[in-house]
Amino acid sequence: MLSKRTDNNRNQLEMVALDQLVPEDHLVRKIEQAIDFDFIYDLVKDTYCLDNGRPSIDPVVLIKMVFVQYLFGIRSMRQTIKEIETNVAYRWFLGYGFTEKIPHFSTFGKNYVRRFQGTDLFEQIFYRILKEAMNKGLVDASVAFIDSTHVKASANKKKFDKKIVRAETKSYQAQLELEINQDRENHGKKPFPPKENEETKEIKVSTTDPDSGYYVKDEREKMFAYSFHTACDAKGFVLATKVTGANIHDSQVFGQLLEQVIEKVGKPTAVAVDAGYKTPANAKSLLDKEIRPVMPYTRPRTKDGFFKKYEYVYDEHYDCYICPNNQTLEYRTTTREGYRQYASKPEICKTCPFLEKCTQSKDHTKFIHRHIWEHYVEEVDHLRHTDINRNIYDKRKETIERVFADGKEKHGMRWTTLRGLEKLSMQAMLTFAAMNLKKMANWTWKRPCPA
Repeated sequence: MLSKRTDNNRNQLEMVALDQLVPEDHLVRKIEQAIDFDFIYDLVKDTYCLDNGRPSIDPVVLIKMVFVQYLFGIRSMRQTIKEIETNVAYRWFLGYGFTEKIPHFSTFGKNYVRRFQGTDLFEQIFYRILKEAMNKGLVDASVAFIDSTHVKASANKKKFDKKIVRAETKSYQAQLELEINQDRENHGKKPFPPKENEETKEIKVSTTDPDSGYYVKDEREKMFAYSFHTACDAKGFVLATKVTGANIHDSQVFGQLLEQVIEKVGKPTAVAVDAGYKTPANAKSLLDKEIRPVMPYTRPRTKDGFFKKYEYVYDEHYDCYICPNNQTLEYRTTTREGYRQYASKPEICKTCPFLEKCTQSKDHTKFIHRHIWEHYVEEVDHLRHTDINRNIYDKRKETIERVFADGKEKHGMRWTTLRGLEKLSMQAMLTFAAMNLKKMANWTWKRPCPA
């Protein structure tokens, strides 16, 4: 039967407590049960005057306001305040009554500029929440899953300047140069003199947000963006994060992120990464630290119809390559980039029946390059065939990839309205802190017993 409601109770007065209107299983109740936010007072006390000035807004309320934004994926602080004003659960979470005035949306921004900017407050909050999860036995950091995702910057992709900048020195560059010169001396070559001129490169710099990086995925997808480099455990808890411009390659940040995980959480027994991290330097870094590298198969980049590199066998004893026709490619030199160059003999190659499948060189010389740390990559490929590595790598889709999917779909991480590396670092820390807090709250929540 079709019914029509005739009562209008919009102006009805009732005696009701705020607590009665918040469902028992609401996320904010679970969070209140999972963690005591009073630790924030100790983190911010040095940024407040304790005996002078007007009374401030409670710093716990300020931080909780931000957590409301990131927990529920609200696009801005302005919209967050509007939601808090009309949402009973959010008011309960902040400790505000029905009619109590909520702070202005600019309040957090002003406090950020005057108190929190230039501090590590948000990093401390992130690691305090992670520590709580670890103390409850929820974190399994024996395996770390590392990857990065792009977050679209608040910048017009058509407004930029082209600039020549100094190429960033890799963290392992000094060690690599030392071993290159040692390798050259071992082969009777002169060591390279120090570089007189710094390496430079041309980049596109956004006039709107200079800290962002120009990111090109394909012809249709070009934008200014940031990269959130992230490590998580086997249960999806985020262990560490670092933000860079999107034009910084994943492999260049790997070492810093790994050190962050080791320092804050402890050394994992294995680290799983995708093909973007499969470099000789990263393989060496993991194996030298006695951490099991879990890296995927990478297809050879040889043209179709030509012999693949693995079809040329490296003879470690004689330091040469043997081609499919059983001829040797002997050592020639070691380049500044750390690659040994091996070359065939043209007088033999020009009459070889496999020449057309081997090289297109006009002088009939085949070259093969081998990095001085190539044996580390070969060990990685050997481990790739083990059941342990296969099982670990298969979990990437339900760990780090799910972290990014949840962050973008539920917590506003698909794009940013903030500008500047420091503010984006704050967003990354708070987003992942909120995700860790949400997971911890859901996993530890116990429904209160009825009276």
